[in-house]
Amino acid sequence: MPATGTMPATSFPKDKIKVLLLENIHPNATARFQSEGFQVENLKGALSEKELIEKLPSVHILGIRSKTQISDAALAAGKHLLSVGCFCIGTNQVDLEAANRRGIPVFNAPFSNTRSVAEMVIAEIIFLARQLADRSKEVHEGAWKKVASGCYEVRGKTLGIVGYGHIGHQVSILAESFGMRVLAYDIAPKLAIGNARTVAGIADLLAQSDFVTLHVPETPLTKNMIGAPQLGLMKKGAYLINASRGSVVDIPALAASLKSGHLAGAAVDVYPEEPSGNEIMFSSPLQKLPNVILTPHIGGSTEEAQANIGVEVSESLTRFMNEGATPTAVNFPRIDSPIVKGAHRILNVHRNVPGVLKDINKIVSDLNANIRGQILSTDSEIGYLIMDLDQNVSGGVKDAIEKLSTSIRTRILF
Repeated sequence: MPATGTMPATSFPKDKIKVLLLENIHPNATARFQSEGFQVENLKGALSEKELIEKLPSVHILGIRSKTQISDAALAAGKHLLSVGCFCIGTNQVDLEAANRRGIPVFNAPFSNTRSVAEMVIAEIIFLARQLADRSKEVHEGAWKKVASGCYEVRGKTLGIVGYGHIGHQVSILAESFGMRVLAYDIAPKLAIGNARTVAGIADLLAQSDFVTLHVPETPLTKNMIGAPQLGLMKKGAYLINASRGSVVDIPALAASLKSGHLAGAAVDVYPEEPSGNEIMFSSPLQKLPNVILTPHIGGSTEEAQANIGVEVSESLTRFMNEGATPTAVNFPRIDSPIVKGAHRILNVHRNVPGVLKDINKIVSDLNANIRGQILSTDSEIGYLIMDLDQNVSGGVKDAIEKLSTSIRTRILF
C-alpha cells in the first residue's frame, strides 16, 4: 500500500506491533503508542531476567526506567525486539554493546528531567547551608534547637559543578540567580554560560568550592571518581551533592569524611546498590549522620519530568518504527533521513565488514531497482543503511539483502 502524507505505515501491520512498558511509565507514552495503533501492555514493576526472557519473545518495543536490567540473554530472547526505550537519562541498566550487536537501538531521555534535577540540587544546597533537614527532624521529635552557628547564606559562596551538560547548565543558571559564584569542570571542553568559569582540572574545582555537585554519567572513568583523596582536596566545611550515579562516590570514604568533620554535610540521591522496589528496606553508612540529606533516587521524580519523558522517549521509538530514524540513539549509528514520497524504505543493519555496500548495490543493480535515496552510517561493530526504492522492486531487494550473511536485521516500510 503506498504511503500517505509524510508518515508511512510499516510493512508489518501496526495493530500487531506489541509494546511492553514497565515501572509505571507515564500514560503519555501509552497514549502516543496507541495513537499509532500499537498494542500496549503496562506493568507497574520491574521484571527479573527470567521474567524478561519469558515475556520478550512476542515484544517489538520495550520501555523501562532505571530498575529493569536488560542483559544479553534477555535481548537474545526478544526474537522480534526492534528497540528499547529507557524512560530516564541513564542507560547503564541495558547491555548497550549486546543491543548494538543485535541491531537494537536504545533511546533515552537526555533532556526531559533536567529542570527537576537542577531544582532539587539548588534546594539541597540551601538545606545543607542552613542545616534545615536536622532542624526539621528535631522539631518533629519535640526538640527546640534554635541556632545560627554553622548556618550560612549561599549568596557569595562558590559552587563547583562536575559534569557541565544539560543538568549542569541548569544548575549553573539557578545558582547564579542566588548570587553564587560558579565553577565548572567537564572532561569535554564546554563553553561556560553566564558568569560561570570553567577550570582545567577537577582538583582545582574541589579546592575552591564551598559546594560540589556531581552530574556525570556512569563510566569506567567516573567509577569512584570522588574517593578519599578527592574528598581530602575539598575545603574543610564544604558540602558534597551527588544526584548523578551511585558508582561515582566512594560511600565509606564520604561517611568517614563527614564523621571526621572535614565535610560539613552531604546530599545523596543515588547509591551503588539500590532496592528494586519501594517495599524493600535500605541501608547505608551515611544514615543517621548529621546534616546529611538522603533521598531515594528522586531527582527526576516530578509530574512534569515524567510527563515530558513519556513524550520524548515514545516519540523517538515511534519515529524509529515509522521512519527508521535514530538521531538520538545512544548505542547505534545515527541517521535521520526524510521520507521519500511514493517510495518504499528498506532498513538494514549489518556487520561492519568490507564489501557489504558493494553486495547490496549489486542486488539493486541485478534487480534493476531505482534508488531514490540512500544513506549509510557505521560504528566499529555495525552498519545501518536506509534505502528508498521504487515500489515495484522493493520486496525483492529486501528479501535478497536479508539473505546476505552479513545482515543482522532487515525491515521494509511502505
